[in-house]
Amino acid sequence: MKNANRTTWLLAWVLTLASCASASDQRAPAVAGSFYPANPAELQATVDRLLARATPPAISDPIVALISPHAGYPYAGAVEAQSYALLKGRHYGRVIIIAPSHYDGFSFASIYDGNAYVTPLGAIPVDKEFAAKLARLSPQIKLSSRGHTPVGQQGEHSLEVQLPFLQRALGQFKLVPIVMGEQDYDLCRALGVALAKAMQGSTDTLIVASSDLSHFHPYDDAVKLDTKFLNAVQAWDYLSMSRNLDNRTWEACGGGPIIAAMIAAERLGATEARLLKYANSGDVAPPRDRVVGYGALALLRAPVQEVKPKPYSLTTKEKQELLRIARQAVETAVRTRKIYEPPAPQSAALLEERGAFVTLNQRGQLRGCIGYGAANKPLYLTVRDVAIFAALRDNRFPPVTPSELNSLEYEISVLSPFRHVRDVKEIQLGRHGLVLRKGYNEGYFLPQVPVEQHWDRDTYLQEIGLKAGLSRHAWKDDGADLFLFTALVFGGHNLTDEPDPLAKPKDQPLPPGPGSPPR
Repeated sequence: MKNANRTTWLLAWVLTLASCASASDQRAPAVAGSFYPANPAELQATVDRLLARATPPAISDPIVALISPHAGYPYAGAVEAQSYALLKGRHYGRVIIIAPSHYDGFSFASIYDGNAYVTPLGAIPVDKEFAAKLARLSPQIKLSSRGHTPVGQQGEHSLEVQLPFLQRALGQFKLVPIVMGEQDYDLCRALGVALAKAMQGSTDTLIVASSDLSHFHPYDDAVKLDTKFLNAVQAWDYLSMSRNLDNRTWEACGGGPIIAAMIAAERLGATEARLLKYANSGDVAPPRDRVVGYGALALLRAPVQEVKPKPYSLTTKEKQELLRIARQAVETAVRTRKIYEPPAPQSAALLEERGAFVTLNQRGQLRGCIGYGAANKPLYLTVRDVAIFAALRDNRFPPVTPSELNSLEYEISVLSPFRHVRDVKEIQLGRHGLVLRKGYNEGYFLPQVPVEQHWDRDTYLQEIGLKAGLSRHAWKDDGADLFLFTALVFGGHNLTDEPDPLAKPKDQPLPPGPGSPPR
């Protein structure tokens, strides 16, 4: 009887493939037999076993979106299952999957224009009505076969591998399959905003973002890289995620789909990103010198926590060390045009990657201020770099000269992660700095600026528009994003004069330039 059932499944699978081959409006499976079993009975048993073994945390809050890896089941299946095991007992009539394109490059988000996606477990109908509605909301979203149909011998796997898990976890549902040809912030934003608009009022739609994490690093290095990315997701800092993915200091092949899902989810009321499981291929099988990272997360509509997180802090000694590095970097660069190379500090806090700004004041007047918003270097090196830029490359002032060095005062602002402003009433003067971004225009203000300038909140919002090279009311524009952050600010007269005998300047070019100054 067992063999008869297996034969029946196999015949059904062959007939399904045959019908798919003749039907141009159905997307046939491309990686069955490689990323996951092609035999329907074996595939069902594999997925059911992975789901049964999954032990995700108990979550009662509404799930707006899931983040799931897309590697082969022998490697990533146990992590994927952590996401989909959460769907037990929940109903979703529509699932939107956002996936990256590995083999075909194009400049838009492609919604499959056919009628169904097929796996060995059967055909999943495309929700064509919703797809058409979504495509009408942005010229950057199109109904297309790009990213869905094979390119040469290569068929895209990143969306397909999610489907058998959904078929076993949910049963019947309609699919909105989206492949992103590019992953720049503007496309992520356009897709996320459109999804939120199209989903308003829907209570049975789930978003899934498909992404692996770092690729082909030694095990310990991969864990460090992936932890940074996962921490940013949990902090809901998709601005830093986008910047660090663009400059390749972080890695996630589906980083764009994750950012788009986060933008949509927050506009739909999601307030928390909860990590379900992290692992990499080295946890499953060797080699451990070239691993791929996998993370499963859930974006939840959870009650806002009343408990405030512990404020970021540095010890007096750590602050003094950063101020000394800033001063020594400026004096070395101004006098010798060489880069100061401080020894690596013993403090873990100074080795942590954080964004920071250095402000130079002279006799109570601003003399320069530039920073790295993205956390892409150890803090002590970030301070070293931006101190040099504040002295030599703030285009509002001439470069600092040797005769001015003794009259400079140094102030350092260490930044928190960025969070999108949901309501401008959140903004607290003196506590929150702002970033306004629209297209290629961007402006920063540090938290201390509105206090120093005696601005109220309305003036603060108007001035950030002007700082970004836009209008006073740019923060209200549909195409603009406003982010807030906090900063640990210290310096001024509190500066040690002790030189560093261990560090030696080196002849080398200045580091790559940061963005625009914040003041």
